Amino acid sequence: MEKEIGRVTHFFHKINVAIIEVTAGSLKIGETVHIKGHTSDFSQPVESLQLEHQSIPEVTAGGTAGLKVKDPVREGDLVFKVEAGA
Repeated sequence: MEKEIGRVTHFFHKINVAIIEVTAGSLKIGETVHIKGHTSDFSQPVESLQLEHQSIPEVTAGGTAGLKVKDPVREGDLVFKVEAGA
């Protein structure tokens, strides 16, 4: 089961960090995300979230955070939280 929680608003190629805008729910360290777009489609665990170069444990609706990603993503890619039991 997956729930759409936000989208990618920016991607930093050199450090493989996506800026995620959370539009619904929340995202915490330890959860799993699925990022899907025109050229990207992969899942990965959330190992760290950062806001203004500071680690944060969670980002909620209306907030943004940096997320280290294993593959390149594009602006506008959708971010889904993979629910337990999926």
